[in-house]
This record gives sequence, C-alpha cells and structure tokens, in this order.
Amino acid sequence: MNFQEPLSGLIERIAQALERLGPSRPVAPDFEAADAFVFQAETGAFLPVRTVNRVPLPLLKGINRSRDVLLANTERFARGLSANNALLWGARGMGKSSLVKAVHDAVHGSFRGLKLVEIHREDIDALPRLLAHLRAAPEHRFILFCDDLSFEAVDTSYKSLKAVLEGGIEGRPANVLLYATSNRRHLMPREMVENERSTAINPSEAVEEKLSLSDRFGLWIGFHNCSQDDYLAMVRGYAEHFRLDVADAILVREALEWSRGRGSRSGRVAWQFIQDLGGRLGVTL
Repeated sequence: MNFQEPLSGLIERIAQALERLGPSRPVAPDFEAADAFVFQAETGAFLPVRTVNRVPLPLLKGINRSRDVLLANTERFARGLSANNALLWGARGMGKSSLVKAVHDAVHGSFRGLKLVEIHREDIDALPRLLAHLRAAPEHRFILFCDDLSFEAVDTSYKSLKAVLEGGIEGRPANVLLYATSNRRHLMPREMVENERSTAINPSEAVEEKLSLSDRFGLWIGFHNCSQDDYLAMVRGYAEHFRLDVADAILVREALEWSRGRGSRSGRVAWQFIQDLGGRLGVTL
C-alpha cells in the first residue's frame, strides 16, 4: 500500500473493488427479442424462447368450450379491454398447458405486442421482482403462465401470489394477466384442507384462508376425462395433420389398444400414440 496516497483516492479504490465483488446489476429485459420468455429467478433474467413447444389450436379436440372461453378472454386482454386471470384445472393430460400456449400463438398473430412469460412454481416468491419488470414495459401486454401450480401444507408462498392477484397495494399491473394450470381445483391437497378443519382454533376461517387463493382467479376452466369418441377424434386429428398413411380401421384399433395399455384416455395419451405410430411409419413429426 502506498502510504503517501491521499485518503480520498484510497477510499475510491476500495469502493471500486467492492463494486467488482458485488453482484452485477440486472440487465433490463429486451422484450423485443422473442414472443415468449422464461423467467429465471436466480438472476432476474428473462430467457427468450425462440421456438415454443406447442401444438396448433385446431388440433386440440374435445375441449371446445374451454378453448372458446380462454380465447375470448385473451383477445379482450390483447385489445386492452377488461379480462380475468384464469385457472385451468382438472384431469391430467387433457390439454391445459397446451391450450394456454396455443391460445397465445393464435392471438399473437393479430396482436404482436402480446408476450408469454413462464414462471416456475418454485419461483412464486420472486413474483414482485418479475412484475416490476413487466410493469415497466407498458408497450407490451403479458400473459404470465405458471404450469402445474399447487401448494403443500408447509408452503407459504401462496400468500405472495394472493397479494399479487388482488389485495396488494400495487396489485397486478394492467398489462399483465395470469394463467395457471393445476390438477387441483383449489390448488391445495384435500387432506391439507381437512387438516385445517380438524386442528385450527377457528376451522372455517382457516379453510377460507387456504381456499381464497383460487377465488382470486376470475375464470375457472375445468378439464375432465375424455370419452372414447373424443380420444379417437384427437388421434384422427393428429394423424391427418401429420399425413400418416394408415387405414382408419387400423388407426382406431391400435389407438384403443394403446389407451387400454396406458389405462386412460387423454390428449397426452393420444399424442404419445401418434409419436409411436409416426416412428413405426418412418415419419418425423
């Protein structure tokens, strides 16, 4: 150390060294870089997704009413009109996540400023930081997407989500809409709710605290197990779209055998069958 160095210069060098050791300042997100992003909570970055994993909206069969409701809600939001947060709940593999991504794709064709931002369920605590970035970009409109949202007994992050949806001082930004999917209608396991009823001092208030989160979604869109006809319609739709050269009788027989082997019928099972069939036919989907 140079003991002849003025004290002001020494302090400046120490400050510069501390700044280099500290975390780097977050880079302002470039929402023009893509139409869809994944929020990375550790760094606060929005990672652009060049190719979104989705299927075209016309290929989603057996969920016509759900499709129409979510599509209309999203179009209103894209036009700057009032729209509701949506909770897509119900049977596994029936197209909840696929519908969100397909609807964004369909509406984005007419409204280029509509962006899709995915936040992982374990990063819910970072919602305030995420929303600060989205609020600062009023020229865009954002669908905030959380797939497979649910909470367990020891989880308290649902309180952060409640404040963001409704009730906080800032609330949800006008240019942000939240779409979440879950296998649970109330986002909580049934045994968690029953435990609150049996152990709380005031059971009704404890249960209301847990269930009030799902009430903050203006739209509840239910998905239920599909019939055999709906399942076969999905299979036929995929086969026609990918131009798989197979007789309908053979397609139906093998599709039903596949569903019996899986013990269920759903859009996911139909897609898995088509992947297997395409591979056997030498067709790249």
